[in-house]
Amino acid sequence: MKRMLEAHFDEVESTLLQTSRIAANAGHTLHRGTPRENLITNFLSTHLGANVAIGTGEVIDYRSMPRDKRNQFDIVIYRTNYPKLDFGGVTGFLVESVVATIEVKSLLDEAAMLQACSAAANLKALEPQYTRYATLGWIPPKPLSFVLAYDGPARMETVRNWQTKIIEQLELPADDWSDRDRLTKAGHSLDAVALLGRGVYTLCNSPMFSSVDSRAKTFMWEGERGSLLYFFLALQTATMGIEGANLNTAPYLQGHSFNGQFFV
Repeated sequence: MKRMLEAHFDEVESTLLQTSRIAANAGHTLHRGTPRENLITNFLSTHLGANVAIGTGEVIDYRSMPRDKRNQFDIVIYRTNYPKLDFGGVTGFLVESVVATIEVKSLLDEAAMLQACSAAANLKALEPQYTRYATLGWIPPKPLSFVLAYDGPARMETVRNWQTKIIEQLELPADDWSDRDRLTKAGHSLDAVALLGRGVYTLCNSPMFSSVDSRAKTFMWEGERGSLLYFFLALQTATMGIEGANLNTAPYLQGHSFNGQFFV
């Protein structure tokens, strides 16, 4: 018999898949995608702890300039003790605050995978500016990048092959680490893909995989239920760490002064 946590998330996964079919009757792709994003946002808001919040928008670092082309992320999980920018209904999140981004896909195909991998690579290229003076638990070295899809290929091996091909296409470095630095080295693109009702493909550089062979860089699992449970556990692991840090605003204000006085 399933224990409570597994049984609960299996039922929620079934409910998400069933409810998402209502949106399939809409005539415009946006009208099919937005309700499915809302389902995931509602799920996260009722299950994640209060130490993080859920939004949507862009992510910036100290080098970002007005009108730069930036990715719009469906869901951003962020720490609430950092500032954010309001563009009038669209939010700009400082990369220092972002724990994870999530791309929600109605149908995951190779084109959607390319878009998600590219956005994830752009996110990983941002440079946080802070001074950490204390941490308790695991803090991801860079914001995590997830895809959560309602439909897609029959086998997760296809997802793995897509990602391998796209990483080469984008000319990204290979993800590599040892037991010693497994938890402190970020990936260069997507960290995990969860396909509801199908399975999971993920990197192995989080505490969830601390006991695996250091040579294992990825993990793949297939099953009718369990993808949402893994997705939740991955987010829970990433958000539970406690961080004491000061945002270094000087790089964000480079070249600006108040009557000749520069502030940090």
